[in-house]
Amino acid sequence: MSDNNKLVAEARTEFGKGAARRTRRNNQIPAVLYGHGTAPVHVALPGHQTMLALKQSNALFEIELDGTTQFALAKDVQRDPVKNVIEHVDLLIVKKGEKVEVEVNVHVTGEPVPGTIHIVQSQTVVLEALATNLPEWIEADVTGREAGTVITAGDLVLPEGSALITEADADVVLISVPQDNSADDEAAAEVSAQQAAASASAAESE
Repeated sequence: MSDNNKLVAEARTEFGKGAARRTRRNNQIPAVLYGHGTAPVHVALPGHQTMLALKQSNALFEIELDGTTQFALAKDVQRDPVKNVIEHVDLLIVKKGEKVEVEVNVHVTGEPVPGTIHIVQSQTVVLEALATNLPEWIEADVTGREAGTVITAGDLVLPEGSALITEADADVVLISVPQDNSADDEAAAEVSAQQAAASASAAESE
Protein backbone atom coordinates (compact mmCIF):
# COMPACT_ATOMS: atom_id res chain seq x y z
CA MET A 1 0.00 0.00 0.00
CA SER A 2 1.28 3.48 -0.89
CA ASP A 3 2.22 5.74 2.00
CA ASN A 4 -0.19 8.29 0.49
CA ASN A 5 -3.04 5.91 1.36
CA LYS A 6 -2.10 5.75 5.05
CA LEU A 7 -4.00 8.64 6.61
CA VAL A 8 -3.97 9.83 10.20
CA ALA A 9 -7.46 11.14 11.00
CA GLU A 10 -8.67 13.40 13.77
CA ALA A 11 -12.10 13.10 15.37
CA ARG A 12 -14.46 16.02 14.67
CA THR A 13 -16.72 17.33 17.40
CA GLU A 14 -18.13 20.33 15.49
CA PHE A 15 -20.58 19.91 12.64
CA GLY A 16 -22.38 22.03 10.09
CA LYS A 17 -21.22 24.21 7.19
CA GLY A 18 -19.31 26.63 9.40
CA ALA A 19 -17.38 23.85 11.10
CA ALA A 20 -16.65 22.23 7.72
CA ARG A 21 -15.26 25.52 6.39
CA ARG A 22 -13.02 25.87 9.43
CA THR A 23 -11.78 22.32 8.88
CA ARG A 24 -10.91 23.06 5.26
CA ARG A 25 -9.18 26.33 6.22
CA ASN A 26 -7.00 24.20 8.48
CA ASN A 27 -5.87 22.24 5.36
CA GLN A 28 -8.02 19.26 6.34
CA ILE A 29 -10.95 17.54 4.64
CA PRO A 30 -14.17 16.66 6.52
CA ALA A 31 -15.08 12.97 6.23
CA VAL A 32 -17.32 10.34 7.76
CA LEU A 33 -16.23 6.76 8.49
CA TYR A 34 -19.01 4.15 8.56
CA GLY A 35 -19.86 0.50 7.94
CA HIS A 36 -19.91 -2.96 9.54
CA GLY A 37 -22.68 -1.97 11.93
CA THR A 38 -20.70 0.79 13.59
CA ALA A 39 -22.02 4.26 14.27
CA PRO A 40 -20.73 6.85 11.78
CA VAL A 41 -17.59 8.60 12.97
CA HIS A 42 -16.92 12.14 11.79
CA VAL A 43 -13.25 12.81 11.14
CA ALA A 44 -10.87 15.30 9.55
CA LEU A 45 -8.30 13.98 7.06
CA PRO A 46 -4.99 15.58 6.03
CA GLY A 47 -5.92 17.68 3.00
CA HIS A 48 -3.00 17.39 0.57
CA GLN A 49 -2.29 13.73 1.30
CA THR A 50 -5.97 12.79 0.90
CA MET A 51 -6.24 14.71 -2.37
CA LEU A 52 -3.23 12.83 -3.79
CA ALA A 53 -4.60 9.45 -2.66
CA LEU A 54 -8.01 10.10 -4.25
CA LYS A 55 -6.42 10.51 -7.69
CA GLN A 56 -6.24 6.70 -7.77
CA SER A 57 -9.50 4.91 -8.58
CA ASN A 58 -10.78 2.46 -5.97
CA ALA A 59 -7.92 3.26 -3.62
CA LEU A 60 -7.84 1.37 -0.32
CA PHE A 61 -7.14 3.63 2.66
CA GLU A 62 -5.57 2.73 5.95
CA ILE A 63 -7.17 5.14 8.43
CA GLU A 64 -5.50 5.63 11.80
CA LEU A 65 -7.77 7.17 14.43
CA ASP A 66 -7.05 7.39 18.15
CA GLY A 67 -4.42 4.67 17.96
CA THR A 68 -6.54 2.16 16.01
CA THR A 69 -6.32 1.39 12.30
CA GLN A 70 -9.11 0.45 9.87
CA PHE A 71 -9.24 -0.16 6.14
CA ALA A 72 -11.72 1.94 4.17
CA LEU A 73 -12.81 2.76 0.62
CA ALA A 74 -13.94 6.16 -0.64
CA LYS A 75 -17.60 5.67 -1.60
CA ASP A 76 -18.51 9.29 -2.26
CA VAL A 77 -16.33 12.35 -2.87
CA GLN A 78 -18.03 15.76 -2.90
CA ARG A 79 -16.21 18.50 -4.80
CA ASP A 80 -16.83 22.20 -5.27
CA PRO A 81 -18.02 22.44 -8.91
CA VAL A 82 -16.22 25.75 -9.46
CA LYS A 83 -13.00 25.43 -7.45
CA ASN A 84 -12.82 21.62 -7.87
CA VAL A 85 -11.63 21.26 -4.29
CA ILE A 86 -12.72 18.30 -2.16
CA GLU A 87 -15.41 19.31 0.31
CA HIS A 88 -16.28 15.98 1.95
CA VAL A 89 -15.49 12.26 1.71
CA ASP A 90 -17.60 9.23 2.71
CA LEU A 91 -15.39 6.30 3.76
CA LEU A 92 -16.74 2.74 3.91
CA ILE A 93 -15.03 0.44 6.44
CA VAL A 94 -13.89 -2.86 4.91
CA LYS A 95 -12.16 -5.95 6.25
CA LYS A 96 -9.44 -8.16 4.81
CA GLY A 97 -10.98 -11.03 2.84
CA GLU A 98 -14.22 -9.12 2.30
CA LYS A 99 -15.60 -8.66 -1.22
CA VAL A 100 -17.23 -5.42 -2.36
CA GLU A 101 -18.89 -4.13 -5.52
CA VAL A 102 -16.99 -1.36 -7.28
CA GLU A 103 -17.17 0.52 -10.56
CA VAL A 104 -13.94 0.11 -12.53
CA ASN A 105 -12.74 2.19 -15.48
CA VAL A 106 -12.21 0.51 -18.86
CA HIS A 107 -8.79 1.30 -20.37
CA VAL A 108 -8.49 0.67 -24.13
CA THR A 109 -5.06 -0.54 -25.33
CA GLY A 110 -3.62 -1.35 -28.75
CA GLU A 111 -4.74 -0.34 -32.24
CA PRO A 112 -7.37 -2.02 -34.46
CA VAL A 113 -6.63 -2.83 -38.10
CA PRO A 114 -5.69 0.19 -40.26
CA GLY A 115 -8.64 2.23 -41.49
CA THR A 116 -10.79 1.48 -38.46
CA ILE A 117 -11.42 3.22 -35.16
CA HIS A 118 -12.61 2.08 -31.74
CA ILE A 119 -15.69 3.55 -30.08
CA VAL A 120 -16.08 3.19 -26.33
CA GLN A 121 -19.69 2.32 -25.48
CA SER A 122 -19.17 1.98 -21.74
CA GLN A 123 -16.51 3.80 -19.75
CA THR A 124 -16.85 1.51 -16.72
CA VAL A 125 -17.93 -1.96 -15.61
CA VAL A 126 -19.05 -3.14 -12.19
CA LEU A 127 -17.11 -5.91 -10.47
CA GLU A 128 -17.18 -7.78 -7.20
CA ALA A 129 -13.62 -8.04 -5.91
CA LEU A 130 -11.58 -8.35 -2.75
CA ALA A 131 -11.58 -5.04 -0.91
CA THR A 132 -7.84 -5.31 -0.40
CA ASN A 133 -7.14 -6.06 -4.09
CA LEU A 134 -9.30 -3.74 -6.16
CA PRO A 135 -8.22 -3.01 -9.74
CA GLU A 136 -7.74 0.62 -10.75
CA TRP A 137 -8.83 -0.20 -14.31
CA ILE A 138 -9.67 -3.10 -16.64
CA GLU A 139 -7.95 -3.46 -20.00
CA ALA A 140 -9.83 -3.80 -23.28
CA ASP A 141 -7.28 -4.79 -25.95
CA VAL A 142 -8.31 -3.81 -29.50
CA THR A 143 -5.06 -4.87 -31.18
CA GLY A 144 -5.74 -6.16 -34.71
CA ARG A 145 -9.52 -6.08 -34.29
CA GLU A 146 -11.53 -5.70 -37.50
CA ALA A 147 -14.52 -3.50 -38.29
CA GLY A 148 -17.72 -4.91 -36.84
CA THR A 149 -16.01 -6.42 -33.81
CA VAL A 150 -17.81 -5.89 -30.52
CA ILE A 151 -15.98 -6.32 -27.22
CA THR A 152 -18.50 -7.07 -24.48
CA ALA A 153 -18.12 -6.97 -20.71
CA GLY A 154 -17.88 -10.75 -20.73
CA ASP A 155 -14.83 -10.58 -23.03
CA LEU A 156 -12.78 -8.56 -20.54
CA VAL A 157 -10.03 -10.31 -18.58
CA LEU A 158 -10.76 -9.81 -14.90
CA PRO A 159 -8.27 -9.84 -12.02
CA GLU A 160 -8.03 -13.12 -10.14
CA GLY A 161 -10.74 -13.42 -7.51
CA SER A 162 -13.06 -10.92 -9.25
CA ALA A 163 -16.56 -11.50 -10.62
CA LEU A 164 -18.42 -9.50 -13.25
CA ILE A 165 -21.62 -7.78 -12.06
CA THR A 166 -22.31 -5.87 -15.28
CA GLU A 167 -24.32 -7.94 -17.80
CA ALA A 168 -21.85 -10.08 -19.76
CA ASP A 169 -23.41 -9.15 -23.12
CA ALA A 170 -23.18 -5.39 -22.47
CA ASP A 171 -21.24 -3.63 -25.26
CA VAL A 172 -18.00 -2.04 -24.08
CA VAL A 173 -15.99 -1.24 -27.23
CA LEU A 174 -17.00 -1.28 -30.92
CA ILE A 175 -14.64 -1.38 -33.89
CA SER A 176 -15.96 0.66 -36.80
CA VAL A 177 -14.99 2.36 -40.07
CA PRO A 178 -14.99 6.18 -39.86
CA GLN A 179 -17.97 7.78 -41.58
CA ASP A 180 -17.20 9.62 -44.83
CA ASN A 181 -18.91 12.97 -44.48
CA SER A 182 -17.46 14.49 -47.69
CA ALA A 183 -20.63 13.81 -49.71
CA ASP A 184 -22.80 15.40 -47.04
CA ASP A 185 -20.47 18.42 -46.92
CA GLU A 186 -20.66 18.87 -50.70
CA ALA A 187 -24.47 18.66 -50.62
CA ALA A 188 -24.66 21.22 -47.84
CA ALA A 189 -22.34 23.57 -49.74
CA GLU A 190 -24.49 23.27 -52.88
CA VAL A 191 -27.67 24.08 -50.93
CA SER A 192 -25.96 27.12 -49.37
CA ALA A 193 -24.87 28.35 -52.80
CA GLN A 194 -28.41 27.97 -54.19
CA GLN A 195 -29.85 29.89 -51.24
CA ALA A 196 -27.31 32.67 -51.70
CA ALA A 197 -28.12 32.92 -55.41
CA ALA A 198 -31.85 33.05 -54.67
CA SER A 199 -31.32 35.83 -52.12
CA ALA A 200 -29.26 37.85 -54.59
CA SER A 201 -31.89 37.42 -57.29
CA ALA A 202 -34.64 38.58 -54.93
CA ALA A 203 -32.61 41.63 -53.95
CA GLU A 204 -32.08 42.62 -57.61
CA SER A 205 -35.80 42.32 -58.40
CA GLU A 206 -36.60 44.72 -55.59
